[in-house]
Amino acid sequence: MDVIHSGKGNLIQPPDINAFREWNRNKSKVLVDKRMTEAEAVRHFIKDGDYIGTELYGTVRAPMSLVNEIVRQGKKDLRVAGQGVLELDMLLAASLIKELDFTYIGLELYGVSNCLRREVESGRIENVVEWSNAALTWRFKATSIGVPFLPIRTMLGTDTLEYSAAKVVEDPFTGSPICLVPALILDVGLIHVHRADMYGNSQIDGISGFSAELARASKRLLISAEEIVDSEEIRQTPDRTIIPYYLVDAVVEAPFGSHPGEMCYLYRRDEPQIREWVEAAQEPHTTRNYLEKYIYNVRDHQQYLELIGAERLESLRSGRQR
Repeated sequence: MDVIHSGKGNLIQPPDINAFREWNRNKSKVLVDKRMTEAEAVRHFIKDGDYIGTELYGTVRAPMSLVNEIVRQGKKDLRVAGQGVLELDMLLAASLIKELDFTYIGLELYGVSNCLRREVESGRIENVVEWSNAALTWRFKATSIGVPFLPIRTMLGTDTLEYSAAKVVEDPFTGSPICLVPALILDVGLIHVHRADMYGNSQIDGISGFSAELARASKRLLISAEEIVDSEEIRQTPDRTIIPYYLVDAVVEAPFGSHPGEMCYLYRRDEPQIREWVEAAQEPHTTRNYLEKYIYNVRDHQQYLELIGAERLESLRSGRQR
């Protein structure tokens, strides 16, 4: 195929699909108990410089308990697929990100991310490559089906393509221009689900986002779940098991694991807590104070929930904001 145009962005994670397929072939398929705490999972499976990614958008099903633990342990020089809101803002606030495949990191109705702006303008983030939401998802899709790239129409005719690492080629069948996006292989994927068993079989209620694709595009996969249930319960509705056990490396039981984000059918998002973060994130010193209060000075997710308070959490579950 003839390359008509190339985006000016650097390819942060060049795909080696054959090596990734070999990795998956060698990954254990044995049913073993994979239950861990957040601290154990992050310590065992994430190292400095890893390329990590989170799944879904906004504050829905955000893997907050896992991300808070990454911040707590100070994993640094991370390369990150940016499609989030609160969870990626925490990594930015702690200056842990070195390179970013970027779609959108903001605070929705509250505006753009002050932390992202500071990290990019200061040069602490050394490389930012832009993609559309759809393009990044298609990159995960390419990895999940074992091909080095996928042809898409997304980004054609936009400035986003100019700042991406995509290429426009001549379609060998029609001669028309088509955009090619490269497969994206994560060192570690983070996904929060409604329930999982101890082996890692995971189910999601409501919108499943791109969890199936991201799970299959990750060398190592950390699952946090609102509850860990018996395998027999999972087997009663096998059609809802979006992520099978053999993709998963660690399972963490994390009730309210998306807080202050929401979980479909379980609890709404904690708007006062999000507003507190929005106010804190405006200045570096207030950002640091927030991290100290809710992450650094908190032992683990359970102590975080105790800090938020049972009554407040229950009000979110029942739909009454206090």
